[in-house]
Amino acid sequence: MASDEQRKAQTLAHSERAVHESEAKLAELGGYREAYLRDFASRAGGGMSAVRARDYQAFLARLDEALREQTEAVSKARAQRAELLARWRGAARRSATVDRALKRGLSEEQRRFERREQVESDERAQGRWSSGGGRRGG
Repeated sequence: MASDEQRKAQTLAHSERAVHESEAKLAELGGYREAYLRDFASRAGGGMSAVRARDYQAFLARLDEALREQTEAVSKARAQRAELLARWRGAARRSATVDRALKRGLSEEQRRFERREQVESDERAQGRWSSGGGRRGG
């Protein structure tokens, strides 16, 4: 049971890294888009040909599409992480439940053992008593 929990924890950690990487890529794309827009505004202010302006706009459209796709990838990665977190928590609860059950079983077994030992000890003492070893003369 613990190995199932450990596997789920490792999968969750991998998912967490994927979320961070997706978010970093999204931030990088956003920064690149902002820089490209600043460059476009600067060049457009100084005058540029219609062909050049169209090229900028086409590239910005592709960049916007990449940003939409990356935003979707981040959302999917977060959803997967949330699902894996729920699975890991379930495995951790099951593992803890099994651990508690094992401990209860072991302590019950210990109590049975102690009772058996006490019964045997009492029987030995009773045997000595009834064989005359424990009687007092009087």
